[in-house]
Formats: sequence, structure tokens, C-alpha cells
Amino acid sequence: MSLAAALTLAFAALEALGGWWTGSLALVSDAGHMLADGAALALGAFAGWMAKRPPSRLHSYGFGRAEVFAAVINASTMLVIAAVIAYEAFVRLGQPREIQGGMAAAIALAGLGLNLGIMKWLARHKHDMNARAAALHVLGDALGSVGALVSGIVIVLTGWTPIDAIASLFICALIAVSSLRLLREGVHALMEGVPLRLSAETVGMEMARHEAVVSVHDLHIWTLSGSRIALSAHVIVRDLPLWGRTLHELQDLLRERFGIEHVTLQPESPAAPVVRVPVPDPRQRKG
Repeated sequence: MSLAAALTLAFAALEALGGWWTGSLALVSDAGHMLADGAALALGAFAGWMAKRPPSRLHSYGFGRAEVFAAVINASTMLVIAAVIAYEAFVRLGQPREIQGGMAAAIALAGLGLNLGIMKWLARHKHDMNARAAALHVLGDALGSVGALVSGIVIVLTGWTPIDAIASLFICALIAVSSLRLLREGVHALMEGVPLRLSAETVGMEMARHEAVVSVHDLHIWTLSGSRIALSAHVIVRDLPLWGRTLHELQDLLRERFGIEHVTLQPESPAAPVVRVPVPDPRQRKG
């Protein structure tokens, strides 16, 4: 991810210069998006390094939550960039400028090639929230490059320069949508919500279907880091002495079916029937 960040930031600088030289706001907006992507990749690489640090006396779960913080910071930054670019695009709609469409299209095409290469590499790590956040950035940037490319081609063929501002607004919409989704997922994880791809009801029902399990209660599922999910629950079992085997089977089920590795389960035996013994009311006793 560090190498991808370096390549993205370097090309973002070149694309920004190209946008300034050609007068293409679509190219500048795509450069801004690539800058956010490069920062996202760099922050993701740093968060990944933090997540690998071992647990400490003060952080018994380790530092995996740094990946979630990175996702929230990335999403917030992208929203700010989108707002700035959208403002400039609306200004340019009323004040069209001369744009070198051919050069802008060539630079956008190079950027699209770089984005597709990075997306292919990140696809191997789609199980990790941090990597998915970075991939979402790069996907939005690839679509932005397409927008800048189409804008340059239209200008070369027709000379209609307002397409540049329209393409910039399209890129801003892509940035905003991807950012809001990422921000929602990150804040949800920080609030220790059930991961959006999982259902607590479905997980509990699958656990309760085990032949040795009577029922499951006090079930909690939350995100520890970009790729680690934790689960804790109380499990009422039919035969408490066989809990060791039942525990291993439930752990295998949760890992293979739902990708949950960090599992804490407390076994309980079925409640004994309550025998109610009538007790005379002291106020009704005869003296």
C-alpha cells in the first residue's frame, strides 16, 4: 500500500500541473481526488503498520482500531475536497475558459491506467476494511479519470467547453457518494455496531442450530480492526461436560461461515425447573 500511495501522489502532482497547463478543471478535480486517494493509501499503510503492533498493558486489543480511524479521516477529507471542486465547477459554468482537450484527455488516460493497476492489486485484500476503503477511493478516482477523459474528447471533437465543469460535478458526486458510504461504515464501527455485512439474528440462529445448543443469548458482534471481527455470547448447551467439543465446532462455524475469528463464548446449562412453595401470609396468622 505504501508503493501504491507513492505512485498515486506522484501522478496527482503531475495531473494537477497538467490541469493547470491545459485549463481543465476536470483534470484538476481528478488530481484532487488522486491526492485524496494517495493520502488515503498512505494513511492506510500507516494504520496497517499500527494494527500489526502487539497488544500492550493499556491496549489489550492491540492497535487495530487505527484502521477504522483512518477510514473515517479519509472519508471526511474527501467530502471537503468534493465541496471545494463543486464550488469551482459552478463558477466555471458561468465563466467558460479555453481548454486544451487533447492534452487533458491524454493525461486522464494515463491516470486511468494507473488506477486500474492499483485496483487490481487491492482486490486481493478485499476482506480488510482498510484495503476496501482504499480500493473505494481508487475506484472513484478511476471513474473520475473516465470523466476527465470524456471531457477532453468532447472538447477536441466539438469545442464545447462547459462539458469540463459538468464532468467535474460528476466527479464530485462520485467522491461524495463513496465518502459518505465509507464514513457511515467507519462511524458504525467506532460505535461498536454489528458489521454492516453481518446480521446478529442470522449469526445467532446459525449457532442455535447446532445439535448441542439449546439457545444463544447476550450475543454481541463488533469490529476490532479493518479485518478483525469479535463476537461474545452466552450459550445454553444440552450437555455441559461436552462443552470443549461444542466450543471448537462453534468457533469453526463462525470462522468459516461469517469470517469471525475472535470468539468468546460462555457455556450455561439449562435452567432447573423452579418449584414454587406456598408461604402463608404473616398478616393472616392467628395470634
